[in-house]
Amino acid sequence: MKAEDIMTRDVQSCRPEANLAQAAALMWDYDCGAMPVVDDSNRVIGIITDRDIAIAAATKGRRATDISVGEVMSGNVYACARDEDVKSALKTMRRERVRRLPVIGGDGRLAGILSVNDIVLHAEEGKGKQAPEISYDDIVSTFKAVCEHSKAFQAGRS
Repeated sequence: MKAEDIMTRDVQSCRPEANLAQAAALMWDYDCGAMPVVDDSNRVIGIITDRDIAIAAATKGRRATDISVGEVMSGNVYACARDEDVKSALKTMRRERVRRLPVIGGDGRLAGILSVNDIVLHAEEGKGKQAPEISYDDIVSTFKAVCEHSKAFQAGRS
């Protein structure tokens, strides 16, 4: 199974010059918790989450309309290709501890987004000798990796 087979195609994105209030409104309207940030050519240059918006709004001492997405977005973007195998995408999610991957087309432009939710909805229980394309074990191990606290956080709690 390829990423393009199960990705969300009608993905919302925003530009780095948009403000946090605009980004939050899009997330609210389209029921999503993260959005790719794209340049003029629709190439992904970052990602912003609802958590990024909430923390920035609470800590920067400025109104959400006065804080740009570019100030807050993560520039470390982990993505997958349209034709990438979903198991490979799950490995990236586990390794980088992310719940969503922008899906990039052959032209380098945003084609969709692949979330753990998309993958969970296609997971199957193994029955008999034939293993499913995406197993429950694949999903649980990914969730476990994504949910695990960072080493720095764990050290601070000791």
